Amino acid sequence: MKKTKIYFRIFGLMLALALTLGMMDPGSRVSEAQTQQASHREEALQGQGAEELAEASLVQASEEAEEYETGQTPVAKHGALHVSGTELKDAHGKTVQLKGVSTHGIAWFPQYVNKKAFQTLRDRYQISLIRLAMYTNASEGYGPDTVKKVETGVKYARELGMYVIIDWHILSDGNPNHSKKEAKKFFRRMAKKYRNTKNVIYEICNEPNGNVTWDRDIKPYARTIIRTIRKFSKKSIIVVGTPTWSQDVDIVAQSPLKGWKNIMYTLHFYAATHQDYNRNKLVTAHEKGLPVMVTEFSICDASGNGALDKKSANKWMKLLNQYHISYTAWSLCNKAESASLISSSCNKTSGWKKKDLSPAGKWFFKQ
Repeated sequence: MKKTKIYFRIFGLMLALALTLGMMDPGSRVSEAQTQQASHREEALQGQGAEELAEASLVQASEEAEEYETGQTPVAKHGALHVSGTELKDAHGKTVQLKGVSTHGIAWFPQYVNKKAFQTLRDRYQISLIRLAMYTNASEGYGPDTVKKVETGVKYARELGMYVIIDWHILSDGNPNHSKKEAKKFFRRMAKKYRNTKNVIYEICNEPNGNVTWDRDIKPYARTIIRTIRKFSKKSIIVVGTPTWSQDVDIVAQSPLKGWKNIMYTLHFYAATHQDYNRNKLVTAHEKGLPVMVTEFSICDASGNGALDKKSANKWMKLLNQYHISYTAWSLCNKAESASLISSSCNKTSGWKKKDLSPAGKWFFKQ
């Protein structure tokens, strides 16, 4: 590290002296971008002597070398997140749009919850967010082992400086109140364990569905679970599911939760099924000031299978980018279905290259 800094300092000094003496040829050994940067630096420092110019270049080169050598993880760069209006903001007050990947059910595909997998996603595909999907029925694998697997996943995300969603993945159980007692126990454990962490996000009910309404069912459940979490984790982001498999954000926007900060609301879509009608729901919710996070989506139909609709998917991405909405793609596995990000013929659990990706994975990781 020290040698690298010395090299950068020598380069910075030479560059500054060359600029001062008019010896720099734009066609020499530096790129056009470097030449432009040097020109801007010279203009900014016009009127200073060669010594000041050389010192300024030396300092900047040293700072660039430091950043290059140490790198910056997403959490190191952004710190603790908070909600401001409809947007997610970082510790510096800057708007953040997280790009994430969701696991499949971790009881069924536990092998993808590994540190090398997360590091591949972070370093090769610029993923800043991992969602750990834990189904909540015993028949779907819920139990002590899956809870420990969630904690293992959080540990890897923390070590890699990535944000992580702890997802209470209700689905077949429909109404989140069916498992409210267990949810309280689970989130009490999680919030107490991660009370001082910057990177943990709580998703308290994945996809409420069936004969479930916002005011009668989801809202009272959310109040209970939010109070449980807030006893320990005062400022963490909490994401609340919405009716009809987390589609009806427009309905929620009419009467959102009051009295807490850093609350967001879930929108899920599968691009081949959910099109303009659902996009308009998001537009309505956004116009009413509802902060939304897309914690699950894919570009096939709602079954997780069928043909990919890239045209609809591109419309969704344009809208998410316009509103700076964070998102996580379903799902990190090689299951033989359209929504899987890994090819069904690939048995790797990390280190994926383009040839290892499914068609949906190739589309997503180019976003």
